[in-house]
Amino acid sequence: MKRRNPRFGCPRIAQQISKAFGIEIDKGVVRRVLAKHYRLEPDGSGPSWLTFIGHMKDSLWSVDLFRCESITLKSHWVLVVMDQFTRRLIGFDVHAGDVDGTALCRMFNKAISGMGIPKHLSTDHDPLFEYHRWQANLRILDVEEIKTVPHTPVSHPFVERLIGTLRREFLDHLLFWNSRDLDRKLEEFREYYNDYRVHTSLDGDTPMEFSGDAVINRTDRHQFRWHIHCRGLFQLPIAA
Repeated sequence: MKRRNPRFGCPRIAQQISKAFGIEIDKGVVRRVLAKHYRLEPDGSGPSWLTFIGHMKDSLWSVDLFRCESITLKSHWVLVVMDQFTRRLIGFDVHAGDVDGTALCRMFNKAISGMGIPKHLSTDHDPLFEYHRWQANLRILDVEEIKTVPHTPVSHPFVERLIGTLRREFLDHLLFWNSRDLDRKLEEFREYYNDYRVHTSLDGDTPMEFSGDAVINRTDRHQFRWHIHCRGLFQLPIAA
């Protein structure tokens, strides 16, 4: 698994093995095996997720935007919406060029299409979220906006970490041509992230399992095959 997924750390590998085969394995065992049989020993370190607002189940979503460039160096804005409690990635939407109030509302409505509407929505103090049209759109949807603490990124950690994960594990390793191409690739990542990627903050569950929308399927460690996700960026064991 480490050879096929070089960016996986020891805790992640241990949890993926537990998820696939039903075998509880400590991350320290993984570290010792890799030290002996793998050329580079990963440090297994990284920032831990803050745990807060855990009681806000199914009622608090977070939204944020970031920018990336296509092969032709054209800027694209990506809006990300996630469920704070289950870490489920609700959806994306992509916009080429500058974003105004109308575009922001369209992006948000498209990102949550078919996924329901939250009771509360967490946003930072980006001027984009001060547009009159944005505020009016939330009133129409009957969504209460909760602002983060100004100049304090740790008050908005989950979606910020998600964007960092998206960049490090996915966007930094592929190219896209246009909005449609990026949107299609982001949808592939959403499926992988929600259904297959284990999360330390969820005790090794995936967001769909944690929310009760998926069932754990164990795999025989003697009979399995490698399933490719996100165009070969990730390979995880499944039943043969």
